[in-house]
Amino acid sequence: MCEDLELSPGMLVVIAIWDILRPGYLFLQGHFMQIRFAITLSAISLALLGACSTPGVGGSAKAELLGRSGSGVAGTVSFSETDGRLRVVAGLTGLTPGEHGFHVHEVGDCSAPDGTSAKGHFNPDGKTHGHFTSGDHHGGDLPNLLANAQGVARYIAESRGLSLHGPTGVIGRSVVIHADADDYTSQPAGNSGRRIACGVIVAR
Repeated sequence: MCEDLELSPGMLVVIAIWDILRPGYLFLQGHFMQIRFAITLSAISLALLGACSTPGVGGSAKAELLGRSGSGVAGTVSFSETDGRLRVVAGLTGLTPGEHGFHVHEVGDCSAPDGTSAKGHFNPDGKTHGHFTSGDHHGGDLPNLLANAQGVARYIAESRGLSLHGPTGVIGRSVVIHADADDYTSQPAGNSGRRIACGVIVAR
């Protein structure tokens, strides 16, 4: 049947034009497919980079505090890093009214009944103890925590000397609450008394 098919002059012209344009069409088709593949690959790469990004940028950590030295103190401390600052937010109960020393300690170990397993203040720069706004102070020196008449404390502070990770990182260390206020002067720890609560800082 097809052998007897006759093509009109118009159809012959269309076929001739298609023979001329076909290589260009195939080239463009392949080119656009390459562009689509490159865009898809870029999107996948960005997603993988986001998933594998360094946890030191952004992210958060927390510590669940439990009483030490016979106290009934309990609470949570949260850490988040942004714009070169470490933000510390805490909520605690069971405190005596007034100020209490609040520090990041060197070791993430709260197993000792008196909290001494957390060792001394976190001090990555090897400085003396002091007020958190002064040039000389431990990295772990933070503002005192203030408890109300009911023994409840809500706390927010920021530190430029601490981070989540790296040499100044707090993850894997501990938070310690003391029985008395830090005087920011006495060495080596501000004369802040017994360790009445302790919690290990973990990433989340």
